[in-house]
Amino acid sequence: MSVMAEHMDPAMSHYMGWNQEHQDTQSRQDEAQRQEVTRQHQEAVHRQQQDEYRLHQEAIEHHRQAIAEAQARHHQLQQQTHQLQHQLQQRNNHHQVLQQHQQISQPKGRMPKKGDSKPRGRMTAYAFFVQTCREEHKKKHPEENVVFAEFSKKCAERWKTMLDKEKKRFHEMAETDKKRYDTEMQSYTPPKGEKQRGKKRKQIKDPNAPKRSLSAFFWFSNDERGKVKAQNPEYGVGDIAKELGRRWADADPEVRSKFEALADKDKIRYEKEMTAYKKKLNPVVQPPVPEEEPEDEDDGDDDDDE
Repeated sequence: MSVMAEHMDPAMSHYMGWNQEHQDTQSRQDEAQRQEVTRQHQEAVHRQQQDEYRLHQEAIEHHRQAIAEAQARHHQLQQQTHQLQHQLQQRNNHHQVLQQHQQISQPKGRMPKKGDSKPRGRMTAYAFFVQTCREEHKKKHPEENVVFAEFSKKCAERWKTMLDKEKKRFHEMAETDKKRYDTEMQSYTPPKGEKQRGKKRKQIKDPNAPKRSLSAFFWFSNDERGKVKAQNPEYGVGDIAKELGRRWADADPEVRSKFEALADKDKIRYEKEMTAYKKKLNPVVQPPVPEEEPEDEDDGDDDDDE
């Protein structure tokens, strides 16, 4: 047994030595493989970082170019704005010079001279109200073009809702303007050949003559005038006429046809009455004369009858 053990110890020792060497070799290979994997991973990470850095630098450069272009456009717009402001200032200065020249060449307070310029007509309270509204609107919106029809309609609606104490100052302005007009008219001498209102020679009218026919608008006005006065008691004759004209223009075809029918009926009435009226004025019209009677005698009889 001892001899056999002696022979087995070297073999075992050799095996164990080989096994240890094999394990060391395998360990070295594994270590080398791990190092290679680590190196490849590090290279991949490095390449990725380089790509990200390159993309970041490109984005920064693109952003810088965009900022430079925006600054250039902003500078260009500033120059254009300064040029426009300079041109506008020059126009305003020119306009102010023209206004000053006009104020110097034409006196502001225009006083009516006797026998020269006719006094300005007096204004109603509503006219003063509209004038004030236009001045206030022009101050708030100097560049806006006002459409008179729409603006007048808004003024009328506002006037209807105003209280009497709010309208008082406009009535006082109208009363003052009326006194001014009456005073100026007393000292006004119209030039020769000028037609004076209210002093036309009245034509002698036959009271038996038929009443003239009315147009469709007049029939409409007769029907609507009372409504306009009730809704706008401050309106003068001119304001009422304007309002009636506006309502007639906006009337529906059915409404217009109603008054046109009245006008046609009244026209037929006028023509019939006028025919009868002319016959009364000219009774010389005789029935046909028989042929057997001499014409000379008929003429003589007609003369005697006349």
